[in-house]
Amino acid sequence: MVSKNKRLLQRLRVPLGFAFAAIFITLSRPTWMTLTVGSAIAFLGLAMRAWASGHIRKVERLAVSGPYAHTRNPLYLGSFLMGAGFSIAGGVWWLALAFAVLFLTIYVPVMRVEEEDLRQIFGADFDEYRQAVPLLVPRLSPWRKSGEKFDFQLYLRYREYRAAIGVILGIAALVAISILRSAY
Repeated sequence: MVSKNKRLLQRLRVPLGFAFAAIFITLSRPTWMTLTVGSAIAFLGLAMRAWASGHIRKVERLAVSGPYAHTRNPLYLGSFLMGAGFSIAGGVWWLALAFAVLFLTIYVPVMRVEEEDLRQIFGADFDEYRQAVPLLVPRLSPWRKSGEKFDFQLYLRYREYRAAIGVILGIAALVAISILRSAY
């Protein structure tokens, strides 16, 4: 049985992310160097999320193609890279540490809850997949070769373009902060 606290974390992860983003924007001290490095990492995370969204068919079929052949949670890996990128772009080391702690505290239990759900839906197929593919840190070679290709319609169905809008707005905010802080 899944604990109520884990399900609560599952529901609160997005609102907590927005709260952290507001605090982060307020306290950040971006420089052009941190913006450049951090933005590159954030865009890598965005690409990971986009790639993953084109391979998942929620509860219809176990996703094992594309990035899912390397990690069981490419969407969360992409989110982690986006958050790490923004943390670097923000130029405040302890905000990066706070992000890492917050991410691991919230998302590891959420991943475990989702695993229990996947086990109930997909049974032995999920157990085999779980044994072969790591939870978050990707394996270098794909678990299985799959003929399944990226489906742009899935990307649109899951509205993953909203993450792109968020990344662009977040980087724009950090650029504006950098410009304003250097003007004073």
